[in-house]
Amino acid sequence: MLIESRPLTDPEVAALATAGQRELREAVGEAAGRDFGTRGDTCWLTVVIAGRAVACGGMRVCDDDTGELEQLYVRPAYRRRGIARQLVAALEELAYQRGYSMVRVEAGPHRPAAALFRACGYEPISAAGAPSGGAPYRECFAKRLPVPA
Repeated sequence: MLIESRPLTDPEVAALATAGQRELREAVGEAAGRDFGTRGDTCWLTVVIAGRAVACGGMRVCDDDTGELEQLYVRPAYRRRGIARQLVAALEELAYQRGYSMVRVEAGPHRPAAALFRACGYEPISAAGAPSGGAPYRECFAKRLPVPA
């Protein structure tokens, strides 16, 4: 397994992100992800297995100290293998390298992602503290990163 940086314009990353948005819309409705991919400050990481992109996720800037996880998606055939957890860890490392002290994320309350973020040490926060202001179909989480020595 390889985790590498690729732009959203990469056809494999775009296909993964589109599949993730489609799955989210089917679960929560059309309002989901309406501004997805419109910001240019998101760094995308892609998980590649046997030459095939199987998962992706982004880290975008909220402010000088905070990053936001965006659009984590793992192809259904590759789920339940720890790939999402490794991708979250890689995105957190990216946030740490950028000097962020906190990472935030939003997830649907009845989606497996909410359980993943809790298992990765994310704590619930108020919707007002979320980068998007907290959509009604989302739970908001944050995690403090270690302070560089």
